[in-house]
Amino acid sequence: MKIAVCVKQVPGNSDVQVDPDTGVLLRDGVDSKVNPYDLYALETALKIKEEKGSEIGIISMGPPQAKEVIRESFMMGADEGILLSDRRFAGADVLATSYTLAQGIKALGNIDLIICGKQTTDGDTAQVGPEMAEYLAIPHIANVSRLLEVGEEYITVEADMGETIEVQDIPYPCLITVEKGIYTPRLPSYKRKFAAMQKDIKVMSLDDLPDKKEFMYGLKGSPTQVERIFNPEKSEDRETITGSSVEIAEELYKRMKEYKFA
Repeated sequence: MKIAVCVKQVPGNSDVQVDPDTGVLLRDGVDSKVNPYDLYALETALKIKEEKGSEIGIISMGPPQAKEVIRESFMMGADEGILLSDRRFAGADVLATSYTLAQGIKALGNIDLIICGKQTTDGDTAQVGPEMAEYLAIPHIANVSRLLEVGEEYITVEADMGETIEVQDIPYPCLITVEKGIYTPRLPSYKRKFAAMQKDIKVMSLDDLPDKKEFMYGLKGSPTQVERIFNPEKSEDRETITGSSVEIAEELYKRMKEYKFA
């Protein structure tokens, strides 16, 4: 079985800048990390690998510095990695991102199972995985909370749909997005760290993808545009309430009623 895991590099903190003209996050030079939800996807793939002897390929889209999240995946046990990196991919919304990743999967070829995290911490749309599956014309299911069976022709999963838990058999090739908590992600291996430094990461541009029509990618391929994006204002205002415990409680209750919290 060949498994592809989608991994994204996201800002490591909330101190990020925004391009005033395009509304796109400026990621260059910003402290970054692996999207936390993607660690659950990778751990799911590693559990299957331990059981079935699968091969795990990591695919990511981003600037050259995104190689770091692929190397971290190597340290956890992934076998190979591909980075989709091209300035023509920049500014993509969820639709263009999904299309680019789907084209990358097609370039890989012969993938049995694609695993994605439920969502990313910078976008929070939870749409990329399902949209990828639609572009690839393969079955998919989101919100997977448990693997029940990894068979030769299909995978059986439990999906948390909010009010119900659904059990589904999904034939290969297919895509699943997993919930956090499906497994506890392992720590990177110190031993694998040195091997990871020697591994090649294949970098692919638009010219390497099956569909080379530039208008399908990046800002040109994004039907949705952010009207305005800005850093939230930080307030340093503080007020101290003094008095006895009864007086403080009464004042707090009064303030809560004023703000309609009580």
